[in-house]
Amino acid sequence: MSDSLSISESLSVSSDSASLSTNEQFLRFHLVPDTTALLPILQITEVLSIPMGQIVPIAHMPNWVMGVYNWRGEILWMVDLGKLVGLTPLYQQEINTSVYRAIVLQADSQQATSARVKSQMLGLVVNRVEDIEWCNPDLIQSPPSSSVTPELVPFLRGYWLKSNGEMLVILNGEAMISLMVDA
Repeated sequence: MSDSLSISESLSVSSDSASLSTNEQFLRFHLVPDTTALLPILQITEVLSIPMGQIVPIAHMPNWVMGVYNWRGEILWMVDLGKLVGLTPLYQQEINTSVYRAIVLQADSQQATSARVKSQMLGLVVNRVEDIEWCNPDLIQSPPSSSVTPELVPFLRGYWLKSNGEMLVILNGEAMISLMVDA
């Protein structure tokens, strides 16, 4: 069984902070080598700790698909996010833990009827999950094409350059889910 953190249960928004009113919350996580990325909290359901060996490999799938995981009695496809976006795959990283960290993405199907919205889920296995960042969406910039891998481009919303000079890659979770639906 996995140890999980429900995003909706773990966050509280301060109503007295006017400076945060135009900002959005993003989950900050780390991909190797030295890439820190963000995903909008609104696209995330949960963060999981999955014991190694609990993800069941499936034959004849793209090499970035790790397999499936039994999540709440449902089959959840698990993707090696580093491999998907052209960075170092998990199997080539030195991992000093016996668990994977996974982000559960959720997107509502565009093809669903208005009476019944169908949600689609996807598990993204990452090197480590860090914390929550507040970012003003107006500060998200388009990255220079020379600084991103071609595999990253379809999932890239942009980047945010923090006041301390740190650059954070902002991803689009719905684009990742669409890839799995089309695969």
